[in-house]
Amino acid sequence: MNEDSTPQSSTEPARPSSGWDRELLEKLLLEALVEQRKARRWSLAFRVFLVAAIGLGFILAFKPLAQGGLTAPSKAHTAVVDVIGTIAEGGEIDADTIIEGLREAAEAKGVKGIVLRMNTPGGSPVQSAYVYDEIRRIKKEHPALPIYAVVSDLCASGGYYIASATDRIFVNPASIVGSIGVIMNGFGFVGTLEKLGVERRVMTAGDHKAILDPFGPVDPAEKQHVQQLLNAVHQQFIAAVKAGRGDRLKDRPEIFSGLVWTGAEGIELGLVDAVGELHQVAETVIGAKEIVNYSHRETLLDRVIRQLGTSVETALTKLATSSPRL
Repeated sequence: MNEDSTPQSSTEPARPSSGWDRELLEKLLLEALVEQRKARRWSLAFRVFLVAAIGLGFILAFKPLAQGGLTAPSKAHTAVVDVIGTIAEGGEIDADTIIEGLREAAEAKGVKGIVLRMNTPGGSPVQSAYVYDEIRRIKKEHPALPIYAVVSDLCASGGYYIASATDRIFVNPASIVGSIGVIMNGFGFVGTLEKLGVERRVMTAGDHKAILDPFGPVDPAEKQHVQQLLNAVHQQFIAAVKAGRGDRLKDRPEIFSGLVWTGAEGIELGLVDAVGELHQVAETVIGAKEIVNYSHRETLLDRVIRQLGTSVETALTKLATSSPRL
């Protein structure tokens, strides 16, 4: 047989794929990955929507029960807003919660008068000033709507700041009222560090950035500056009380010294007006025996709702910023 007719061996290696085949394969894989991620995003979006819908239904169904199941009646009643606890932003009570209750009460049908039920040692002068201004605003918008303060145990400092904006203040003879002053306190540990052999290291940009540092000696210039600051806030406090109480205040300098008095003594000084408790004021002064509480405080349900909202917001943020990656 001729050598040229000998069959070729079948063990010859396969030729590699061309470049365009590889690019096509990569493109198909990437498109599949994108479609997969889109499906995941829509699945996440659906779950977020489902959770939000369930949460909204839960809120609508159970929030009235969490708030005691009370709905403001349209018939005549006395509105109550609690000012109980230390007044501080984000604390037991703050301006936002008090103002929200006041506004709802002022706009509700059937409200014949508003009572601030007070038992507070005071707190932030800023938060107190916000509520004071809101009471005066409501009185201008609703001049026929009386706003009273009823004190149980204590109405001092920022609490009295708020109460002074009301039309009348009622107390128990043993209530504690007053404390018209401003305080800023702390401790000094300079000698303690020396005894312990501790070396203090602090760096600042600004000569007085470490003002009132408890581990350094008191600087006379800084002390004078802080005192001027306290005096300025005190004068704002005094001006607010005088504007609210007017001629009822006796001309006694000690009224603004930071001292406190009993309810009985407060009547004599013109700090408060009369003896009275909530139900008696509602029935005989306002003339609406029924009482409805408009106070706003964060309940367990409110915390759940807030956390649910945060979770949904986080999920939506992730959804909006997600993108396919290799």
